[in-house]
Amino acid sequence: MKISIEGVKSFIPNAEIETLLENQSHASESRIREIIAKSLDKQRLNPDETAALISVKDPELKQLILDGAHELKERIYGNRIVLFAPLYVGNECINDCVYCGFRISNQECHRSTLSKADLIAETQALVETGHKRLIMVYGEHPMYSPEFIADTVQTVYDTKYKKGEIRRVNINAAPLDIEGFRTVKSVGIGTYQIFQETYHDATYQKLHPRGPKSSFLWRLDGLDRAMQAGIDDLGIGALMGLYDWRFEVMGLLYHTIHLEQRFGVGPHTISFPRIEPAIGTEFAEKPPYQVSDEDFKLLVAILRLSVPYTGMILTAREPIAIRNEILRYGVSQIDAGSSIGVGDYAHKNEESKRKSQFVLGDTRSLDDVIYELAKGGYIPSFCTSCYRAGRTGEHFMEFAIPGFVKRFCTPNALLTFAEYLYDFSSDRTLKAGLELIETEIGKITDPNMQTSVKENLAKMKEGKRDLFY
Repeated sequence: MKISIEGVKSFIPNAEIETLLENQSHASESRIREIIAKSLDKQRLNPDETAALISVKDPELKQLILDGAHELKERIYGNRIVLFAPLYVGNECINDCVYCGFRISNQECHRSTLSKADLIAETQALVETGHKRLIMVYGEHPMYSPEFIADTVQTVYDTKYKKGEIRRVNINAAPLDIEGFRTVKSVGIGTYQIFQETYHDATYQKLHPRGPKSSFLWRLDGLDRAMQAGIDDLGIGALMGLYDWRFEVMGLLYHTIHLEQRFGVGPHTISFPRIEPAIGTEFAEKPPYQVSDEDFKLLVAILRLSVPYTGMILTAREPIAIRNEILRYGVSQIDAGSSIGVGDYAHKNEESKRKSQFVLGDTRSLDDVIYELAKGGYIPSFCTSCYRAGRTGEHFMEFAIPGFVKRFCTPNALLTFAEYLYDFSSDRTLKAGLELIETEIGKITDPNMQTSVKENLAKMKEGKRDLFY
């Protein structure tokens, strides 16, 4: 694959962002309330409005932002939380990103790539715990070609084990050319996720000294090429701690606006992981722009308000207490029961640490996470109906922007949750989950939908599976 950035221009206006953050630093309470009200009306914010939220320093105004994000999340997504797991296929990498445990110069990283038999074993281990959705992760290396990625995805889809299977595979891999994206699309992937890492060009160049990833523009243009190849389900993200989080939030917003303006559809998901320690990686021990817990809560809430219709992913990098709190402020997806060493699910051992990209903060089992979600009043969801019914890209936004997601997704969430409970859960989770389902059925306001959900739940109790709207 030949990298070409001919004709590619950055849509991240560095000077404009800095000016906006400075000029909006004294927004009044009435201004902040107006901005939150606009977001609650399910309208994406403009850069000056997001900059005003970012610049808030008053504790009471910050609380208004947090409360607004919570209300917006409830209005659009309800109380469901979509669950997935990361599956690391290989950690070979030719880049030298200074913050990453997989970088080519890191001699302490044990390199490994799953064989087909290993991949099947990993998939079986995940399916056996109840997972239905994966994000498959690859280093950047010539051996991880589009054909290789497509073959591994197909292997996962073909692996049926005991009572389960993987129904949706998302991808986190290097940017491809258009033909490469078409190859990967052909096997029926869900979201293709590319994190820009940092939207600050000068910082990006400093932290990516060699390898294909050293090209800021090639990476920035990656999801444009994916759209041109027909992949309309995209995930963007920034690694918080590489540069000022305020700038990164603005960068994510400008990326969203760019995709809307060029393709008529924004990202399906936004991720905002904080940098975590990694073996043999001194930079990650003390990142230069480390984000405090309080700032992290605020940036999540601001992102939620800025792009009301986009899913937001909170990863197991974060400690349990932070994860539990930040769920309130707009998160719609989390990973659970996660392992990030290559081959970790089927053969977990101490060597796994040497194959991992970073250190996880939340190592609870999937069942433990689901139990705590249910006890906290959240509906754990393994729903894949939009993807399988063709509601992706622009079609998904037709549902998401007006807020119809909640109407479709809550019934589907209940059905996939029941499937997990009957097939995989512990006794305590089964009890807590069935109690929650009974409560949530009573909240469905459409009598026809309520009746339908009850009928489908009865069918599931009798052994029917994979029912969705």
